[in-house]
Amino acid sequence: MKKRIGLFFGTFNPVHVGHLILANHLLQYSNLDEVWMVVTPHNPFKKKSSLLNNHHRFEMVWQLCEEYPGIKPSDIEFNLPQPNYTVYTLAHLEEKHPGYEFVLIMGEDNLKSFPKWKNYEVILERHDILVYPRYSEGENHPELLEHPRITLTDAPRVEISSTFIRNAIKEGKDVRPLLPPTVWKYIDQMNFYR
Repeated sequence: MKKRIGLFFGTFNPVHVGHLILANHLLQYSNLDEVWMVVTPHNPFKKKSSLLNNHHRFEMVWQLCEEYPGIKPSDIEFNLPQPNYTVYTLAHLEEKHPGYEFVLIMGEDNLKSFPKWKNYEVILERHDILVYPRYSEGENHPELLEHPRITLTDAPRVEISSTFIRNAIKEGKDVRPLLPPTVWKYIDQMNFYR
């Protein structure tokens, strides 16, 4: 039986308790053996200017994962050509870890735009997808909702955004409850987002 690894992609700028709640929930309540938090160097759909350096974002994810043995930080995409696409990352991981089965974790908002992803049919052919609930505009594609490889999970709906946290820090607000303590300490020491 292959080890099932859930891949939770994100810029994690910064990683927050919402990410942790989702990763831990999926680890505890699905058939995943581990969740890898894959820090993406640069999402082709996001402006790069607001992104902290890859190393700092990875460090924050690493800090968060230290207390959760089933949740691992991954910088696999840092060494892949940019801009990178999920389909290439998955192919790279399958080649590197033939004994693992990789499952994609995505928010409902991403499922709506999934048909626009590069080679999304190839991803669906080869990988299961766990979808967590998120409020977002637009309709889901009925054919995706009924696809045997796609599972809508009952993970908690956590509406905390990294953008909100960055803006709140800039405004001098106390955001400690939204961040794991080690992550807050790192942001504070490094004077990030101010």
